[in-house]
Amino acid sequence: MSYAEKLPYLLKNLRMPAVAANWQEIANEAQSMSLSYGDYLAKLLDLELILKQQNRLNRAYKQSKLPPAKTMANFSFAESKIINQEQITQLAADPDWVNKTENLILMGPSGIGKTHLACAIAYGLLQTGIKVLFSNTTLLVQSLQLAKVELRLNKELERLSRFKLLVLDDIGYVRKSEQETSVLFELISNRYETGSMIITANQPFSQWGELFPDQVMAVAAIDRLIHHATIINIKGDSYRAKQAKQRTDKKGGNKG
Repeated sequence: MSYAEKLPYLLKNLRMPAVAANWQEIANEAQSMSLSYGDYLAKLLDLELILKQQNRLNRAYKQSKLPPAKTMANFSFAESKIINQEQITQLAADPDWVNKTENLILMGPSGIGKTHLACAIAYGLLQTGIKVLFSNTTLLVQSLQLAKVELRLNKELERLSRFKLLVLDDIGYVRKSEQETSVLFELISNRYETGSMIITANQPFSQWGELFPDQVMAVAAIDRLIHHATIINIKGDSYRAKQAKQRTDKKGGNKG
């Protein structure tokens, strides 16, 4: 048996599907272009690396639970002139702030694109190799509350700590109960200077006392979040309200 005849077996066991699928075509190309053995090998391995990187990204996207389509490409910066597009793009492209375990807090009224921006930044950071998890804050808090009842909260916090970036959406909708806010505080404390968070909030910090039944806990939570944080206040009218009005106006125009 020639060495070439062994290739399918060897490549299958070495888990190199891109090389297995392309080695013969690249070999013919190398022969016609008089490529050296080294160039031929490098070309094959480059294909394998691209495939592995794409597979890694696909797994990361799936694991992140980020909502689809909320990317930088389809966010309308023109709709909100107060948003600094250059700043948002930089946060998405440069993982340095995540590596330094800093936080990002997006604040403003409902419907102005906070969630979209948070996801767009997270999508960008995924492509740099940052491990991300997105969650509605209320759902995550309820999950942590159940874990606490079942005496596995530490294990769940440890699982979350494997994500370098945690996106907590709509923190203001957490119910003001001792059970829920205590585990939210434990999550914030657990990630303090150990992992980054992007948080979206409708309320200014002055109203965060409504999230925590204990004012001391509220102050301590805010202190930990903003100690190493970029805070972006977004003002403007709701995109959803604008779009609803446009649809209504359009229907009215059609009737006329």
